[in-house]
Amino acid sequence: MNLKELATKLGLSPTTVSRALNGYPEVNAETRERVMAAAHRYNYAPNTRAIRLATGRALAVGHVIPIMTKHEIVNPVFADFIGETYSRQGYDMLLSVVPDDDEDRTYRVLKSRGSVDGVIVHAPRLNDPRIALLTEIGLPFVVHGRATGTTIPYSWLDVNNRRAFLRATEFLLDLGHTRIGLINGLEFMDFAIRRRNGYLEALAARAIAPDARLMFSDEMTEAAGFHAASTMIALPDPPTAFLVASMISGMGVRRAVEAAGRVVGRDISIIIHDDDLSYLPNGTDVPIFTATRSSVREAGRMVAEMLLDLISTPTPAPRERLLEAELIIGQSTGPAPRAVQ
Repeated sequence: MNLKELATKLGLSPTTVSRALNGYPEVNAETRERVMAAAHRYNYAPNTRAIRLATGRALAVGHVIPIMTKHEIVNPVFADFIGETYSRQGYDMLLSVVPDDDEDRTYRVLKSRGSVDGVIVHAPRLNDPRIALLTEIGLPFVVHGRATGTTIPYSWLDVNNRRAFLRATEFLLDLGHTRIGLINGLEFMDFAIRRRNGYLEALAARAIAPDARLMFSDEMTEAAGFHAASTMIALPDPPTAFLVASMISGMGVRRAVEAAGRVVGRDISIIIHDDDLSYLPNGTDVPIFTATRSSVREAGRMVAEMLLDLISTPTPAPRERLLEAELIIGQSTGPAPRAVQ
């Protein structure tokens, strides 16, 4: 079925049907829903080449990944994040893997060539320069996360990382733990900055002075988690609990605890952040780890929808959405062990 045949069935002009399918704001919501339902019912697939010519849109969304952070590509978090939102709305994804010092030029080339209609910015950093650049060149974008220190307005979706780690630290404190190790991500990344702030805020509220020996920042790998936890466990006054930035590094922490002859949940407690990955589940019926949980797949869907909405209906006001993480109780936490007399 072509566009003209679909329009005839609906009793509408081909122009109206085309505009409804492409999200033009002048088409009212009732008509748009009617057209979308009919397109689905009759298995209508629009001619993307014709749409590109008619609308001037690329029907593509960009993801620029610098080689310095190429782990984003193989990291299961990135794979879950992508999702299927683009294809459902007739968009392709353009993935550009570039040298770190070529990232700015890549955004400018994408804009000048009209290769994409917008981009999603990943892993925002402190005072992230990409936000000013994309604003300057006029390429629509949404940030997955926020950039501490950035003052210009921009669209973003983020998890409340500060509150998530504040609540997790309070939970451990309520269990009697006062020596809590923080094994964080890289702390030039915004999420890690906010998580450390939540941890420190919870300690300060209980008048507990932070101990630099109990705070570690690095890539979120199993090996890094193992190294950090092993080092802390070997201290004269080791932690009785760990707050860990990811499930992957949490596995390393668990290995370190077991290698030291301790029992997770009895001798040493662990709380992780769980991205609710499709192929790295935190247990089945009962969670393995107590965790702050937030679905990266759901975040990916929402960020993609925000960007496509921004492309189809541009507005000067930025779109902002803050999600809350759940605190899920698992098998890895318990009361602080009593001090040996």
